[in-house]
Amino acid sequence: MTTADTEMMNVFLAQFSQTLAPDVHAVVLLDSAGWHRAKNLQVPENTTLLRLPPYSPELNPAELPWREMRREHLSNRVFENETVLEESIGQAWVKVTEDPQRVLSLCAFPWITSSVIN
Repeated sequence: MTTADTEMMNVFLAQFSQTLAPDVHAVVLLDSAGWHRAKNLQVPENTTLLRLPPYSPELNPAELPWREMRREHLSNRVFENETVLEESIGQAWVKVTEDPQRVLSLCAFPWITSSVIN
């Protein structure tokens, strides 16, 4: 999707909902982006939205590689077009995540590393 807004979030939720088995209810973790909390957001019956508190990167570890990408690879630049922007984001992701130890240093909060998921 080329936009992040309530209309696109509604499309996503509807399509996501259709992928769930009839006896499944999904909980989707979200940040507080405007389109995640819009009044006209259409949340399917088999989906519950759980919003993370603001300013809580320890609960949403994906924010930290994104912050690193912006700071180290994407800031203070003008992108020629959308294609160049998308390619630059992909290259920045590869650079930030190519070293597993770097990813761990950004994302390995104690609650994650002490958890065992079966």
